[in-house]
Amino acid sequence: MKKYILILLLITSTISVIAQENHKAFDSGEWFRFRIHYGLFTASYATLEIKDEKLNGIPVHHVVGIGKSSGFLSVFFKVEDYYETYIDKNEVKPYRFIRKINEGGHTKDIEINFDHQKNEALVFNKKHNTKESFSVKSGVQDMMSSFYYLRNKINTSSLKKGDEQYVNMFFDNENYPFKLKFLGREVINTKMGKIACLKFRPYVQADRIFKEEESMTVWVSDDENRMPVRIKADILVGSIKADLDAFKGLKHPFKIVVD
Repeated sequence: MKKYILILLLITSTISVIAQENHKAFDSGEWFRFRIHYGLFTASYATLEIKDEKLNGIPVHHVVGIGKSSGFLSVFFKVEDYYETYIDKNEVKPYRFIRKINEGGHTKDIEINFDHQKNEALVFNKKHNTKESFSVKSGVQDMMSSFYYLRNKINTSSLKKGDEQYVNMFFDNENYPFKLKFLGREVINTKMGKIACLKFRPYVQADRIFKEEESMTVWVSDDENRMPVRIKADILVGSIKADLDAFKGLKHPFKIVVD
């Protein structure tokens, strides 16, 4: 039941990275809410919101992600996860990433500041009051900025089943390459109606959370918004499913499939 918002952000950041110029899939004011199921239970809700701000005088999209446990399960395992990223509006690159979590007493409080000229990430562990600098690859993204960066880069017209792509990510203190595979197109039923989707398989590390490399599947709307619609992940102690529960502030019209 751990790491709901972390898993959500990890999955949604693994959308294919095929270049398409001059397209913007999102803007300030966009807001998503996801209902996250653990087995038969509603385990938590998570939200993602984009705000207009300035960071050190630079206009940025300030993205805030919040996940909290709810219902019966929250009595036994309390989750309060808080994520932020500040990304450049034009290039969609991260300047600052914040991760503050409390998952059943397991806590982290980390701030990462990116220097893209030096290809460095300064990691400030506020819990232990330590600072450390790491080398990162050119064009690096954090976990949250990856989601928004990749939404702008999908060229749906050229996607072919089996296409594999990679994206460089830095998380906590590690450079993390994602391998992604496009599985095809599918229409799925949601509370909003039937939505045409692109289906992806991110390859993750089989470890203490995930059963195997192919444990995740994500469905993204096959339109100009490219918003996450459904997520599934098999973990060591069951499975997690996240469904888009509500949204507002889309940059492009929302489309449903009419029979």
